[in-house]
Amino acid sequence: MPADLRLAAGARLALTTFTVAPVPTGRVDRATAGTAMALAPAVGALLAVPTAGVLLLLGSFTAPLVAAAVAVAVSALLTRGLHLDGLADTVDALGSYRRGPAALEIMKKPDVGPFGVVALVLVLLVQAAALAELAGGPGPAVLAAIVTATAAGRLGVTLACRRGVPAARPDGLGALVAGTVGPVALAAGIVAVTLLAVVAVPGRPWQGPLAVLAALAVVATLVRHVVRRLGGITGDVLGACVELVTTLVYLGLVLSG
Repeated sequence: MPADLRLAAGARLALTTFTVAPVPTGRVDRATAGTAMALAPAVGALLAVPTAGVLLLLGSFTAPLVAAAVAVAVSALLTRGLHLDGLADTVDALGSYRRGPAALEIMKKPDVGPFGVVALVLVLLVQAAALAELAGGPGPAVLAAIVTATAAGRLGVTLACRRGVPAARPDGLGALVAGTVGPVALAAGIVAVTLLAVVAVPGRPWQGPLAVLAALAVVATLVRHVVRRLGGITGDVLGACVELVTTLVYLGLVLSG
């Protein structure tokens, strides 16, 4: 497939994978999947616009925490809640202390266990509290912070899909995307999001990049652990990467020295 067509197909796949946008996917193969995973941070940046808009609009006439809670809900709706579901399933599997197929079977169950519930509550609380803290700032600063966090969250997926990381199952999203992102695309994504993060905290150009790099280091450790426990990544693991990185970046952006 020519490069321009592969880029277009990858963009469509990225939109359908990470958002509720009703975009026809067209041809889907591992090359297209690799392009989609490399473009994931750009999709995250797009998702930041409605989230920031809701936060700023509601924050102008209601309590910051209320505005933040609604903004978090909008963000979840725009992604069908899939990343949150992936987080819960991944934490339940890891919390069971089982390995391989036994742990993967836990991830396939439709219910959410106690570990997953705790993870969801903590992530949503931290995200809402961080957005409430951001809500009082100027519009451009709020948008920059949310773009940084949401783009970085999807960059966590790009990192998890790098070459050398296997899939835990022979089918499913993990099998399609595992190992499809090359080092150049990964490095470009890291540089782009890190540079974007420079303006995320007014007056502290170092804080945003530090938050992004620290969160990526955490998710890289998680991916290594998941590969040891499960044998590779799954779609649920990718969802967990999104929520973990997004939450950690939000936390890093609102920390004051």
